[in-house]
Amino acid sequence: MTTTFRSVTWWLTFISGLMLIFIGLRFFLVPEAAATAFGIQLDTRSDFSFHYIKAIRDTFSGLLFIALLLMKEWRALGITLLLGSIVPSVDMSIVISHPDYEPARIYPHLSAIILCIGLGIAFLRRGK
Repeated sequence: MTTTFRSVTWWLTFISGLMLIFIGLRFFLVPEAAATAFGIQLDTRSDFSFHYIKAIRDTFSGLLFIALLLMKEWRALGITLLLGSIVPSVDMSIVISHPDYEPARIYPHLSAIILCIGLGIAFLRRGK
């Protein structure tokens, strides 16, 4: 694996982790706007339980990606990313099945699926 490829995978993973933390914090701080950006509209009646569940899930995932990256746990990071591709896959299916579905709302989820699988394979190949 070339140094450039390693650098690109490292930075893509780091930025992805930061983005997940941002998305998580956004769901904590402005839950309605975050849900709209996610691709669904909910009549919450001021109950943001779903939003907070999503917030902690994304924040945890972002922190985990960055922690494994900084500790140079390449195999663990690769497995985590590959298994983590389940999350945006299910998220995308939820968005698609929503009555107010807009095709443009699937692109962030699709990008995350591609990144998780691609980066996961790259880090598994990198090994220990």
